[in-house]
Amino acid sequence: MAERPDDARVTALAIAAGQGDRTALAEFVRATQRDVHRFVTHLAGPRDADDLAQDTYVRALRSLPQFAGRSSARTWLLSIARHSVADAVRTAVRRPRTSGVDDWEALAAATGRPALVRSASDEAVLLRSLVDALEPDRREAFVLTQELDLSYAEAADVCGCPVGTIRSRVARAREDLVQAMEDKPRSQRASGA
Repeated sequence: MAERPDDARVTALAIAAGQGDRTALAEFVRATQRDVHRFVTHLAGPRDADDLAQDTYVRALRSLPQFAGRSSARTWLLSIARHSVADAVRTAVRRPRTSGVDDWEALAAATGRPALVRSASDEAVLLRSLVDALEPDRREAFVLTQELDLSYAEAADVCGCPVGTIRSRVARAREDLVQAMEDKPRSQRASGA
């Protein structure tokens, strides 16, 4: 796993970029793009991740001149990503569905989880599907703290809630993941049952 960029350095790059430094802007994007893409992928799915990451940076670039560094630039940027995803979800809900599928819940249940786990990569796919199946607030807190290595305080800033709420959501997400793994015992996953 790549080492997390230094938050102080990323924040300094964002401030310099907001003052018009194009080199700092390019470094800021390079230093943060992996986390932004991973975060929006977990929130919205891989199909929309590229567009949402791009939307996040468009919004951030418009706001960079006003960024004062009161929080880390990484936290600020992930908060923008969260809003970008939320806006995309609201837009999608307002749009009429054009697919011929009548029963979306049955379709989701039929395609929700890989049935066969034979290798470490299959385990990773299963874990990813289980994380994706978490309730959205729990998934968001889990991904921010466990996959993107934000502190609970930084995750609370991104989500706009108290630190205790993040702690609770992460704990519940862990419980949900353990329960989901127990619901489908390893021997069943390995045999494909």
